[in-house]
Amino acid sequence: MGVYTFVCRSSGGEWAGKQIADGELQASAPSTFDLQRKLVQTVLSSDSSGGVQSSFSLVTPSSGVFQVVIGGGGGGGFIASSGGAAAAPAAAAAAAPAAEEKKDEPAEESDDDLGLSLFD
Repeated sequence: MGVYTFVCRSSGGEWAGKQIADGELQASAPSTFDLQRKLVQTVLSSDSSGGVQSSFSLVTPSSGVFQVVIGGGGGGGFIASSGGAAAAPAAAAAAAPAAEEKKDEPAEESDDDLGLSLFD
């Protein structure tokens, strides 16, 4: 799996992206969309070992960060949130007995009991 990160800047109506690690890979284009396409093609020309994922984020109106991930099989940015997703079923399982206990109690509350009425 290869991860390629680029710093992108706009100057004079032209966007340019340069690789952070060693600056070896770079491209330029008139728009961020075209720049992203060119950078992906540039990365694929040096590493075509699997699927491609990419992400672009503007930092300021004239600069941004672009990342291309080659290979890896899936997940990408979702890896960081997988820990919370795994904890959610455990929390739901712990809350289930409490919810079952409340089912046995009769629900006698109504809007009148709270002193609120839609038509007052």
